Amino acid sequence: MTGTGTAMLRPEHPVLRSLSRLAADFGFETSERVDSAEVSGVTVDSKAVEPGDLYVGLPGRRVHGASFAADAAKAGAAAVLTDAVGAELAATAGIPVLVTDDPRAALGDVAAWVYRTAENPATLFAVTGTNGKTSVVYLITAILTQIGVRAGLSSTAERRIGDVAVTSSLTTPEASELHGLLARMREAGVRAAAVEVSAQALSRHRVDGIVFDVVGFTNLSHDHLDDYASMNEYYRAKLALFEPERAARGVVTVDTEWGGRLADESRIPVTTLATVSGVAADWTLELGELAIDRTEFTLSGPDGRSLTTSIPMLGSFMAANAALAIVMLVESGFDLEAIGHVLTRDGGIDAFIPGRAERVSGDSGPVVFVDYGHTPNAFERILASLREVTAGRIIMVFGADGDRDATKRADMGAIAARGADEVIITDFHPRYEDPAVIRTALIHGALDAVPGAHVEEIADQRVAIRTAIAHAGEGDVVFYAGPGHENYQEVAGVHVPYSAREETKQALREAGWPA
Repeated sequence: MTGTGTAMLRPEHPVLRSLSRLAADFGFETSERVDSAEVSGVTVDSKAVEPGDLYVGLPGRRVHGASFAADAAKAGAAAVLTDAVGAELAATAGIPVLVTDDPRAALGDVAAWVYRTAENPATLFAVTGTNGKTSVVYLITAILTQIGVRAGLSSTAERRIGDVAVTSSLTTPEASELHGLLARMREAGVRAAAVEVSAQALSRHRVDGIVFDVVGFTNLSHDHLDDYASMNEYYRAKLALFEPERAARGVVTVDTEWGGRLADESRIPVTTLATVSGVAADWTLELGELAIDRTEFTLSGPDGRSLTTSIPMLGSFMAANAALAIVMLVESGFDLEAIGHVLTRDGGIDAFIPGRAERVSGDSGPVVFVDYGHTPNAFERILASLREVTAGRIIMVFGADGDRDATKRADMGAIAARGADEVIITDFHPRYEDPAVIRTALIHGALDAVPGAHVEEIADQRVAIRTAIAHAGEGDVVFYAGPGHENYQEVAGVHVPYSAREETKQALREAGWPA
């Protein structure tokens, strides 16, 4: 594939590996003798090739990645791995070609072999589910840092090793990038790493070649039905993370039927967590004091063990994410009392999660949050939490993805109308879809659910957020859902620069409020 040339974290001191040994170990056919050739990295992005790389040419929807083999060779690729069709396209690239029936299925194990990631001593965590994955990953690494453990992460927002970070382009990177990241973490002395794993990542082999120490499940709700034919198919994609070839142990939130089913059907040992009352589980969560910028909770587990702490963020849903992070750490071998000691010392979990219920307003004026949530369940959870701690009105600004699951739009509009006092519907990522059609679906969903609801349509996001802030005053909340940490808007295949966080801060300043 052509790729975008997105910055990647990969080993600074790669180790050369024999191409002939690679071909022999995996049974790949070769276009010529490869006795003297060596590779030191793997990539599927022709614009990210570094000298010594194995360029993997994957078949794509519109074009075959092997079409760019010559470009990869000019950039220093040592060889190409592709399928039979790709081998013909790469024949004139001037570098050895290795052939396999399904290069995508082979990618993870090949990358693991090249980068020697099986030798990585770090404790590896993975989190899957519809909502909360990013938050749990950040919370795991935050607590590890407080304990004094050097940690790394891979999330929808970024890939991070200590203070070194690059922006993410996929929730879970391609296997070649993920294994390169883990190898770089090994160089940096990372002792534990947390990875956000999407359903698509599991379906498309992005975490192949990795066995996680502990995997976690947050929840399952309506999303991605453009990729999966039904909720059951979507569920089964998540369930694949709870297989012995992918993980040693699991922690499952069993608040819903999906979680209970996953705990029953898991093929690895699992510990269960309930974050709502009335559900039986190994670990339970009880909420304490709730504030707009702080949530206290008590986590109780087997043998009378418990921990009371807080997170500097809004909502019971964030406490649930923190509880899952703590139980996953305990399941990996960290002591609950030791975790409790450092959290007490520090006054709670010291975490910042970009674009997740992120407060961008100052100490006076309306409280303004920017969030990445773009599913009905995410809307419902945060609106309910906001209602518990908001004395004034809630004004919600949101849009919906174009060329993605359109079946959730009516529910998004309905939940917004029920949970907010005023709704402003705007554009998000229309992609190649008519944005007016998207907005209309959201408006119909809102007004069908709450006839006479205060719903306003403002296509331009910049105008929409300024209107919301103009309508808000002291004691009110503005909730801007969707863009979160992202710094672009996708329109007709073009990434137009746009940061909801920065735009909202500027809008607050223009209105005379601190940001």
